[in-house]
Amino acid sequence: MEVLTTVEMERADRLTIAAGTPGFALMMSAGQAVAEAAMDLVAEGPIMVVAGRGNNGGDGFVAAAELAARGREVSVILLCERDSLQGDAVLAARGWKYPVLPFNPQAIGKPALIIDALFGAGLNRPVKGEPHEMIEAVNANGAPVLSVDLPSGINGTSGAVMGVAINATETVTFFRRKPAHLLLPGRLHCGHVRVADIGIAADVLDEIRPRTSENVPQAWQKSFPVPQIDGHKYARGHVVVVSGDMASTGAARLSARGALRAGAGLVTLLSPRDALAVNAAALTAVMVRAVDTAVEFAELLNDKRLNACVIGPGAGVSARTRDLVHTALTLRRHLVLDADALTSFAEAPDRLFESIKASQDPQVVLTPHEGEFPRLFSDISNKHPGRSKLERVRDAAERSGAVVLLKGPDTVVAAPDGRATIAANAPPWLATAGAGDVLAGITAGLLAQGVPAFEAASIGVWMHGEAAREAGPGLIAEDLPEVMPAVFRRLYDEFGVDY
Repeated sequence: MEVLTTVEMERADRLTIAAGTPGFALMMSAGQAVAEAAMDLVAEGPIMVVAGRGNNGGDGFVAAAELAARGREVSVILLCERDSLQGDAVLAARGWKYPVLPFNPQAIGKPALIIDALFGAGLNRPVKGEPHEMIEAVNANGAPVLSVDLPSGINGTSGAVMGVAINATETVTFFRRKPAHLLLPGRLHCGHVRVADIGIAADVLDEIRPRTSENVPQAWQKSFPVPQIDGHKYARGHVVVVSGDMASTGAARLSARGALRAGAGLVTLLSPRDALAVNAAALTAVMVRAVDTAVEFAELLNDKRLNACVIGPGAGVSARTRDLVHTALTLRRHLVLDADALTSFAEAPDRLFESIKASQDPQVVLTPHEGEFPRLFSDISNKHPGRSKLERVRDAAERSGAVVLLKGPDTVVAAPDGRATIAANAPPWLATAGAGDVLAGITAGLLAQGVPAFEAASIGVWMHGEAAREAGPGLIAEDLPEVMPAVFRRLYDEFGVDY
């Protein structure tokens, strides 16, 4: 589940070599893994390897030799002169006993499979000239493409396309995934990703201490709340959700339903009096209370059993919304801020961040989408426009003192201490009105049960994506809470929980 930047992966290689495994042994294992994947992809027909000058090209030479030894028809196109190769790639090229073809797109021909071993994960400059033409030719060829480590043209740490990139059918990476396997647009170029064991021991992670993981259940299993047979609803927390006025009540109800389905023992919708009848008529298990002002809100929160709040969905962009946020923070309630609550601080985001830090309670989650993120973090967005989503969210969490959940098809969650998760399980039909409101509620429901903010946000994102998968195409936001029981059952089965 750990995700390694290119720098961290290089360190894993160095630690393994320092422990006694030759670098060429790692290259041999990598090339053999590529050959295995190639055999799985195409059972017959010629294979073309497009190799670069670095270790990625060396992996390609090893794969070519292994495939030839198994009786496959293989050719190699090399970016540079064979005698200009360096390091372990020299040894790999010596294992290829046949000529290499000139670096010419026309040399590709009509193979059954193309192995892309041109550039590795460390590419950090735009692709130009002959390599640019070769990548375009590979993409236009029509043959399936197997990429080594990452599709050539993708930056391994940011996932950015460096001018042009291979569109792979499958990608074989080594030891652990890189951010670009999960972040967009890189993930769109990878196809199916298989992670190969090439002899790097997992204990190198103890020294590297990676701060990023894929958002999968193994990353947060120990924090996942499971109701106990002797428990009761008051032990599972009480979420309050702030509703907007009569014309803007639906978003808050979606959040409330999400919180209840996520396991909160009780959920109360705090409604303006002019919307009370509308909200009460539409809710059953969710309770409704009339609250118009921050003073009434504070009086209600004097009951310490009301331990988590959602403010933002349909709340309105206003001074009232800001006052409600400051009140919840002053009273140290677990808090999810979404939508209008974020935009309400667009003119003075530092006031929000100061209030979060002054609360001395880290259980605060901010849930912007890409349109809302610059309203709070304009300096991060504008000062470094080329930074990856992962880096931007980390900076935002450190700046704000809160856990930041930046929504999207590659949702990133980051904590102020630098920990981060990247989710890759959201289906395209999750992009629908109100889905984010449900996510805010799910996250608050987990906070109410005592789950720390970083884990609550990560669990919420994963379950949100899985609920969308369960509902399937045609999803609308109202469907998400209703399929949560199926997601819980799958998790309980995976974790070995009796139910």
